[in-house]
Amino acid sequence: MTREPYPTARRENTVDILHETPVSDPYRWLEDPNSPETKGWLLAQGELFSEGRGTQRFKSRIAELLRSGSVGTPAWRGGRHFFSRRTPDQEHAVYYVVEPDGTERALVDPMEIDPSGLTTLDAVQPDKEGRLLAYQISVGGDEESVLYIVDVATGARVEGPIDRCRYSPIAWLPGGAAFYYVRRLPSTEVPENETQFHRRVYLHRVGTSTEEDVMIFGQGLKMTNYYGVSVSRDGRWLQVSAHEGTAPRNDLWVADLTASPIEQPELTVVQEGLDAQSGLVFGRDGRLYVHTDLNASRARVCVADPAEPGFETWRDLIPEDPEAVLSDFAILDDLERPVLLVGWTRHAISEITVHDLATGERVGEVPTPGLGTIGGISERPEGGHEAWFGYTDNTTPPTIQRYDARTGETTLWAASPGAVEVPDVRTSQVVYRSKDGTDVRMLIISPADDTPGPRPTILYGYGGFGLSMTPGYSASVLSWVEAGGVYAIANLRGGGEEGEDWHRAGMFGNKQNVFDDFHAAAEHLIATGVTTAGQLGISGGSNGGLLVGAALTQRPELYAAVVCSAPLLDMIRYEQFGLGATWNVEYGSAEDAEGFGWLLGYSPYHAVKEGVPYPATLFTVFQSDTRVHPMHAWKMCAALQHATSSDRPVLLRNEAEVGHGARSVSRTVDLSADTLTFLARHTGL
Repeated sequence: MTREPYPTARRENTVDILHETPVSDPYRWLEDPNSPETKGWLLAQGELFSEGRGTQRFKSRIAELLRSGSVGTPAWRGGRHFFSRRTPDQEHAVYYVVEPDGTERALVDPMEIDPSGLTTLDAVQPDKEGRLLAYQISVGGDEESVLYIVDVATGARVEGPIDRCRYSPIAWLPGGAAFYYVRRLPSTEVPENETQFHRRVYLHRVGTSTEEDVMIFGQGLKMTNYYGVSVSRDGRWLQVSAHEGTAPRNDLWVADLTASPIEQPELTVVQEGLDAQSGLVFGRDGRLYVHTDLNASRARVCVADPAEPGFETWRDLIPEDPEAVLSDFAILDDLERPVLLVGWTRHAISEITVHDLATGERVGEVPTPGLGTIGGISERPEGGHEAWFGYTDNTTPPTIQRYDARTGETTLWAASPGAVEVPDVRTSQVVYRSKDGTDVRMLIISPADDTPGPRPTILYGYGGFGLSMTPGYSASVLSWVEAGGVYAIANLRGGGEEGEDWHRAGMFGNKQNVFDDFHAAAEHLIATGVTTAGQLGISGGSNGGLLVGAALTQRPELYAAVVCSAPLLDMIRYEQFGLGATWNVEYGSAEDAEGFGWLLGYSPYHAVKEGVPYPATLFTVFQSDTRVHPMHAWKMCAALQHATSSDRPVLLRNEAEVGHGARSVSRTVDLSADTLTFLARHTGL
């Protein structure tokens, strides 16, 4: 079948000389989304995609499976608790409060704020007494969060909007009269291309103008820093952390707010300049609990005296485990023998153990519903004998489980509200060997009927920033497998499944390990008869879009179809767009000769070669994406359309008014249906 001709994309003779190396960039003009030429090209690509879209054959089933809804882990404040829930017919989750008598009220409903569905709830934080709620919303996918405060009892707005609060923590002081938060400097105070950066920590008093906010921290530090801030439950201890971009390390300070004014806290160094990530919990017993990967790739819990918090004083309470990554902990102290609950992921599967709080001795484990993923463990801030945690697996929509340390029992506290019939699937975990001999794990979800023979298969991966790919309920995965396909998720290096060393084995100059792990996963699926190269599709988004971009240029013969979503693909210029300047601590910088060599060695846009029969490829990008600029996919799409010698299509799905993060359910259904339909068509499902 002869494909439709592609829209004309002018090729420029643009060549940069970097570190004495010529770097060609024929489609640089596509970096400007506002130029008439770019707009015309995007319009033509949209028409081409629409013509070849076909029937969204998975749409109704994906929508049906998403009617499960969702439910979030509760946050307790005195007698009240707060949680999120999405019912079967809702586009977005709603944030609720439950009074001590059980009365439930909606506090923040994105659809009530904006019936178009374009407004998303980015973050929430009740104050320490549960009387005020801070929440952050953004519109159209731009993630530029605006902060509001509401009175919990009445729902009345107390304050806001306060803009420039993207990714801001809210650290309430007792009484709810003030909080610390993070806000960017005004655009008038920074260069035009740096408006996404330059964060500072401020103290804000509720009811006063933000013009009166006091800058607490961040002046003179790196423009790409992100800051964390929190205040202990009793209001005594302030904790401030600084990450340079997404670097897997942080500097950390504490201040005793009873010994210095809240407007000028005297910060004491906990760790500075260390190649480690640490976070603090101030226990009700007077001890300081430290979650750290310092000298422990898989993390450990230490204890110290808050008055002498420096890392030199830390002593192990829960040592590093040789196989499991320590992810979370919670203190239950309203018991004759207080305990520490410790969350772990063992080869991407979650578990919780119980330890004596004083000694760290393991005294039991928390029963969990199955082999899946556990969300954050929460307890009552004032202490108690109960804990709550989220649980999901490949066939279980999100649930909230309650653990009672007095009885040792786990019970279902809240289920996702929608009743759906989940298909019967089988999940297995396999170990395969990568190019350099490293063992890598992969989850394989397949139909339960055990019919032999290769099947159309989707291989998914991410492999970056220490993020772990763990089991979870997915309408797309279940729809694909129910239709007769196989879905595989590889736990590549660069992720966090095996700890920080595993992450670093896929960073900087080690990035090729990630791609080699992915190719080896594909080869394993073919060698074991799960699929064939002609039936194998690959999918990834963001850093995972970079992964599949590298895969299709390095091994085009290995894959039949590719879905590349919100990707990084021009690795020479990525730092100049979106939040790219915060990622050179993961990838390296083209300004540095060594980093330039790494990046050019695998940059997908620069690896496209004319006359190669590339796989069928669908780029899905989001016009309002302020994290990863859609220019990456635009340029790569033009390059592939020019270069490929295959009749298999290279298409672009360019979506407006959404961004990199949260979106409405109906938008999710449409995107998932389009991608699965494309993959099915080109893998033979």
